[in-house]
Amino acid sequence: QVQLAESGGGSVQAGGSLRLSCAASKHTYSTYYMGWFRQAPGKEREGIAIIYHDGKSTYTDSMTGRFTNSLDNAKNTLYLEMNSLKPEDAAMYYCAAELNPPYDSTWYLSHPVAMDYWGKGTLVTISS
Repeated sequence: QVQLAESGGGSVQAGGSLRLSCAASKHTYSTYYMGWFRQAPGKEREGIAIIYHDGKSTYTDSMTGRFTNSLDNAKNTLYLEMNSLKPEDAAMYYCAAELNPPYDSTWYLSHPVAMDYWGKGTLVTISS
């Protein structure tokens, strides 16, 4: 089992940047995905990026360019750098993990509910 805790959310002006962190509890699984998802009020949860344990990332097409996913294995911490933020980026941002994933990371980006472990989320608000 894995516990996840997001931090770093807050209010930022449009055009600004934020760095989110997700601290994961230690586990013994050698094969896993960790990823970022977000959910705006009244909208479905959507995938942003998933990173494999070896550091390779996959992004949802609409999220490439402004979002960068990275993993520090020594700290068991996942990061999301967000730049050029827009009002439509306002949402609750969640970190999730899937241990021994049977499917490709791209599939999980479009099927968030399949990720087994979730943090409680960190709220990002954008002021214009």
